Amino acid sequence: MEESEQLLTQRSEGKKPNGHCRWSTRSLDSKAVEDFRRRLKYFFMNPCEKYRAKGRKPWKLMLQIWKIVIITAQLVLFGLSNEMMATFKEDNLMTFEHLFLKGFKDHWQGNYALYTKADLYDHIYHYTNLQNLTLENLAYGKIDGKYTPLSVCQLLYKNSTVDPERDSFYIDPHIDEGTEIRPAEGLVFLCRTFRTLLVSVNINFTLKTINLQTVRHHELPDCYGFHIKIIFDNCAHSGKIKVGVKNDVQIHECKDYNVKASGKIDYLVLIVLFSCIQEFKIFFQTHFNKLVTWSERMEFVNGWCIFINISDTLTITGSVIKIGIQTKFLTNYDVCSILLGTATMLVWIGVIRYLGYFKKYNILILTLRAAFPNVIRFCCCAAMIYLGYCFCGWIVLGPYHDKFRTFDKVTECLFSLINGDDMFATFLNMRDKSYMVWLFSRIYLYTFTSLFIYMVLSLFIALITDTYETIKHHQKDSEPATLLHAFIEEVPESA
Repeated sequence: MEESEQLLTQRSEGKKPNGHCRWSTRSLDSKAVEDFRRRLKYFFMNPCEKYRAKGRKPWKLMLQIWKIVIITAQLVLFGLSNEMMATFKEDNLMTFEHLFLKGFKDHWQGNYALYTKADLYDHIYHYTNLQNLTLENLAYGKIDGKYTPLSVCQLLYKNSTVDPERDSFYIDPHIDEGTEIRPAEGLVFLCRTFRTLLVSVNINFTLKTINLQTVRHHELPDCYGFHIKIIFDNCAHSGKIKVGVKNDVQIHECKDYNVKASGKIDYLVLIVLFSCIQEFKIFFQTHFNKLVTWSERMEFVNGWCIFINISDTLTITGSVIKIGIQTKFLTNYDVCSILLGTATMLVWIGVIRYLGYFKKYNILILTLRAAFPNVIRFCCCAAMIYLGYCFCGWIVLGPYHDKFRTFDKVTECLFSLINGDDMFATFLNMRDKSYMVWLFSRIYLYTFTSLFIYMVLSLFIALITDTYETIKHHQKDSEPATLLHAFIEEVPESA
């Protein structure tokens, strides 16, 4: 004991080569200091180092691997069930398009449209004969116990006249939504009220069906309610009435089930974490009269553990909803899929933590972590240029190019151009336009692709490469980055 104290005294009188001061322990309880150093060193060891030091098995790693297997298996099972639900909805939507858009073909390109009043009347009468047309298990919805095959609502310009022959018109911009007409009241009345200034006709009805294919997979069937809206859009008044089908699906249980669940939040982990940080701060103030910075206190907060806790919370919540879906107590497929999908993604990303214990993998992880703030700043600057091109393309090229017709299409088109997708088709579609617009489109597209492909992406890669080289040289120097790590390094090698 005397030799170790003498050795400690000699070491504490100098400085380390890297510039960090040795800790003077002449007036301190050296045993308490060394014990605290050993505890800190063991706390910051990775599972491999802990196994070599005390033979502690990496049970957390084994637990993570087992959790990945369970969560992934659960996700696959839910994905298969979700796939059946999505396929059933898509098949029904395709069925409705064939039933309600008379003459509709699967290979139909562009907007489905009507051009004569006779076609419009024919379509409306066509819907009342649904149960004699379809092979599917469909039924109309009921209101007050009575079947309501469909309801029709027409939108018209109120008190307006148009005379193209005399180039005169009078239009009241107020749109009269009219009254809702049901077939039982007579579609003849509806046909008499169609006017030249018709804006649109909306046909609404509800169909119900049962997804029986889940029975083969040992799941109880779901009951579906399809709230269908057929829109005959005549807003342009160009003689072309665009026809569209909107389908709002509601899934509900066919029978009543009652499932109760309760949860409890454990604050013990947060209390222990806060206590560790406070003890570390008090120790340095008492023994060394040094203030511990906030960044050094945050060394005790393991970001990977927070990451895993978020993943576990999403997994538990998604699993509870999945149980509710299987017992037909809940029908939130979208919420469940988002929670389970995000949780599984985070669990697999969490494996990177254990790859970081190997030196060659660790430098890649450190590069991603160190470059992230600069990457975010760089992306914010690039986003300003990107949005400028988006707004410009939307306004100038929108009337002449389908890919620039709406703002969201512009953002998708330009992002595809950055990745080199569909570039020739984008240039080709502007060939037959006016010369001024064609010339502008060439300047616009060439400058955008040159700027983002050759400059922005190159700078982005250079930013990450520079961070990688910096960390690589820093690892060769292997200097302790903080006061905390300099203090831990004072532990003898045999400790």
